[in-house]
Amino acid sequence: MMRPIRAACLGTATALVTLLACAPVAGAASPHAGGKARTLTLLAELQQLTRFPVTPGTVSQGDRVVVRSVLKDQDGNVVGETNGTCTTTRGGDPASVEEAEQCVTTYTLPDGQLTVQGMYYDYIAQGPFDNAITGGTGAYDKARGSVHSDTIATTPTLVRRFTIHLV
Repeated sequence: MMRPIRAACLGTATALVTLLACAPVAGAASPHAGGKARTLTLLAELQQLTRFPVTPGTVSQGDRVVVRSVLKDQDGNVVGETNGTCTTTRGGDPASVEEAEQCVTTYTLPDGQLTVQGMYYDYIAQGPFDNAITGGTGAYDKARGSVHSDTIATTPTLVRRFTIHLV
């Protein structure tokens, strides 16, 4: 579902993706053990975001964003990090066109990695998004499911909550 974009701030326009997906806490068992579905919650704090615009000063198709975030559990313990890239697929005037990005992110954890990918439409307003878990390594080998992300803080640092549904 696409959402209209209301305001623009290019610097944070894609801080969003930063964390397109997420992963389980350190030491968690394989999501496939016993065939049980699991839900995990992690917090992602943005560490780096760099935008590579096709045309400086605008948001254009083909712009790239590279992001890195630190993942924490509910107690504030660092359990991993995310590293991802997003490509703008629909650019234009934020007041009249809904911009869109296609993102691919890897979540590195002590027991393996999760990969996530999908579209993000409401990044200027830091809105929520849902992406697909496309696979993993180690304890997350053959992982499937989805990640729901919502913003819980924008200052002093962008923080997103990831609700990870492993099936």
